[in-house]
Amino acid sequence: MNHDTTKLHDEELARLAAAGDAMAFGEIHDRHRVRVYSIALRMTGNAADAEDITQESFLRLFLRIGSFRGEAMFTTWLYRLVVNEVKMHFRYRSKRPEVQTSDGEMPEGDMRFVRHAYSHQVIDRLAIEKAVQSLPLGYRTAFVQHDFEGYKHKESAHLLGYTDGTSKSQLHRARVRLRELLSEGTSALQL
Repeated sequence: MNHDTTKLHDEELARLAAAGDAMAFGEIHDRHRVRVYSIALRMTGNAADAEDITQESFLRLFLRIGSFRGEAMFTTWLYRLVVNEVKMHFRYRSKRPEVQTSDGEMPEGDMRFVRHAYSHQVIDRLAIEKAVQSLPLGYRTAFVQHDFEGYKHKESAHLLGYTDGTSKSQLHRARVRLRELLSEGTSALQL
């Protein structure tokens, strides 16, 4: 098939990819790879996990692209697929916990922090990241979508299958819990 996939809309690319057009699927991957990774990273807080989830999301997309019916925007459908992959990741992880560093490596025995002029900023950033990661998944998702991704409550609610009120409530509770965690200090977050 000789056509310029870069000029096609996502929905048309999805239709072509479902029909077996590898160039169309490649264009979908190129367009959305960074966004998928960003969503996974914000929800997991771990680069190695985000990379794994990104790969799994595109594998799942490849297998399920034929089920995209165009009733919603392609990006909305893809976002939902990625969120489901993140949820499956956490379900699997809760059944088989393992300790990893932020880069996905197994930690070594006695890891020591090097002190430098910016150590307080690093600790503050780590405290915030740890606090966000300690939120329940629903709170964390609402917080990331609204405060990091810039979604409005109505958009976020539509993506997750909630009502606007639930989205607002989840975000409010996330912010309250974050304030509590951060005011308790880093010892409460077990850094």
